[in-house]
Amino acid sequence: MEFLMSVARMLLTSPLLLLVSVFGVLIFYISVIVIYRLTLHPLARYPGPRLAAITDIYLTYYAYRGSRHLCFHRAHERYGPYVRIGPNTLSINTVTGLKTIYGFRANVRKADFYTAFPANKKTVNVHSSIDKMQHARKRRVMSHAFSDSAIKSLERYILANVRTACRLLGESKNGAGVGEQKGDEKGWNDAWNVANWCNWLVFDIMGDLVFGKAFGMLESPANRFAVDLVGNAAHRHLICGTHLTIHKWHLDKILFHKIAAQRGQYMQYSKSQAMERTKLGVDVDRKDFFYHLLNAKDPETGKGFSMDELWGESNLLIIAGSDTTSTAMAATFFYLAHNPTALQKLCKEIRDTFSDVEEIVSGQKLSGCLYLRACIDESMRMTPPVAGALPRQVLLGGIDIDGHHIPAGVDVGVPHYAIHHNSNYYPRPFDYVPERWLSDSTANPLHAKLSDALSAFCPFSIGPRGCIGKGLAYVELTVTIARVLFLYDLRLAPGTTLGGGGKDLEVGRTRATEYQIEDRFASMKDGPVLQFRAKI
Repeated sequence: MEFLMSVARMLLTSPLLLLVSVFGVLIFYISVIVIYRLTLHPLARYPGPRLAAITDIYLTYYAYRGSRHLCFHRAHERYGPYVRIGPNTLSINTVTGLKTIYGFRANVRKADFYTAFPANKKTVNVHSSIDKMQHARKRRVMSHAFSDSAIKSLERYILANVRTACRLLGESKNGAGVGEQKGDEKGWNDAWNVANWCNWLVFDIMGDLVFGKAFGMLESPANRFAVDLVGNAAHRHLICGTHLTIHKWHLDKILFHKIAAQRGQYMQYSKSQAMERTKLGVDVDRKDFFYHLLNAKDPETGKGFSMDELWGESNLLIIAGSDTTSTAMAATFFYLAHNPTALQKLCKEIRDTFSDVEEIVSGQKLSGCLYLRACIDESMRMTPPVAGALPRQVLLGGIDIDGHHIPAGVDVGVPHYAIHHNSNYYPRPFDYVPERWLSDSTANPLHAKLSDALSAFCPFSIGPRGCIGKGLAYVELTVTIARVLFLYDLRLAPGTTLGGGGKDLEVGRTRATEYQIEDRFASMKDGPVLQFRAKI
């Protein structure tokens, strides 16, 4: 005891010695952690980047850069189907992993990653809820809004926005921030940055469906700032979820000030939209999504959603319902513009099927356009709107995948971009081959792999936590793309390469015919730049 007291006195009387001692203890603590993670941790036997095994900073760096999906893919290409991509995170690139982790009755829960996605300070939404019972309750409410009958009842609002968007493509004036490409004597109109056009269209649709009014982005710049706010809000969540210390200590406000600030602005924007719609109540001319939220009652307490819960769900609906669908739409236009044979084949299918543009609505006739669906699915395979992994934490008892026993407490996930480019399921993984999705063996050169392709396809995830808006997304995508191609021919604006890869970009972004995105949990994109003319 006297020895300890004398040491304490020495430290207190010598600031330099105290400082050295503190650093010594800190270095010792870090060394112990590093040694444990490299040798004794349950994931120590799995291959992966050495730095990733030591710290989450490795993956956080790629999350910040917007290339997390490429990081996953490169790691699997180098190390195989099982990669330790974080100190406590295992990335798996197999169909068995996909079904085991995300399927029904999976012995997992959402990882703590999602605690960085709070709807607001007082509640969680259907996306960020970790508790399975809480998630089930919220999803039951949302399922009414996203049912086939509910979407069909709101289709006229979708069509109204699509009509506006199509009309703008035929006008010889620039409305998408591309001033250098003007129309010509062959009937080609001014160039459009299609990423902008898709963003504005889908945001306007979601405004109508969620809040009962379009945001008016297609025809006015007043609300277009919200696109960047949404992107930065999702980006903040991804960075902070990847390294929870940043979230818990609010370090994002120091390290990523602009991203954090724009996330705050988005929260206020979504709150104002929710409050404005709440004031209207349920006595409105349409059963929009908010109508179902306002009518929701907890079966146990009989209480409806609180204002914070309403805000939280609207928060999610704007992000999830707009950014992902617009990315899939822009990607499809990109790949069609870069693949003239597929474009010609799809135009023929649509123009042979319909005799008038107003016939193009959701239903059996549009669903019968199999090549249209194949083009959309192949675009989402090549460029999945949510390209990274959706982490899950293994529960007590562990899980078994491909002969690997993964213990409780470990985070696991299947990165969408990586499995969508896994040659075991998708031969020619970087080629745009819509025919791979056709059931007709005479039309599908990769028909032998059709079953594998379907089993690995997960742009909306799978299982009980799969995207509830999948049906709505396909309605928006098929109706919009079919109407555009019924009305117009399209081409890449001469001399433009925006949206594609390039030799001077990072590894994984060098393919000129692959649509490039920034992985911000959802996606940010730019391009392609296209010109349209009335069909000949």
